[in-house]
Amino acid sequence: MNLLDIIKGRRSIRKYQSREVEQEKIEKILEAAQWAPSASNRQPWHFIVIRDPETRKKLGAIHSHGRFMKESPVVIAVLGDPEAHEKYFLCDPHQAIQNLMLMAHWLELGTCWMGVRGTSFEPKMKTLLGVPDSLHLICTISLGYPNEERTKTRKALSEIVSWERYGQRK
Repeated sequence: MNLLDIIKGRRSIRKYQSREVEQEKIEKILEAAQWAPSASNRQPWHFIVIRDPETRKKLGAIHSHGRFMKESPVVIAVLGDPEAHEKYFLCDPHQAIQNLMLMAHWLELGTCWMGVRGTSFEPKMKTLLGVPDSLHLICTISLGYPNEERTKTRKALSEIVSWERYGQRK
């Protein structure tokens, strides 16, 4: 599978097999996240890997769109650290998230990104996971072997791309 196939094939998965995810695969996914681009190489991110079924169940109950976290064998919480980079502590972790999800797809695992930062449930999730006040809980990502196949299309490039100036077509 080439890189473009991996990018085009990745989808949000919300149904998972009960099969455990191998530690080696989790570490490979985290390594891909670690190597994401980062402004000034400050890497203002931190990851919490959650395998405990009770914690995943509680996360699923807190997040209004993440009920399936209790069924995914792994949840990864992604944190942003403003002390590491006061300007890019929110965008750099998103680059790590993309690497993480693409590596998971390449390893035949499914993921679903769920936003947390700035929501009413961020404080509850931070408390549950013991996240210090100085850090932002950007999102949670469910991870596991897919128990569904999803397909979606994308808008045509002509709808989303301008050349030289906004609205100018090729």
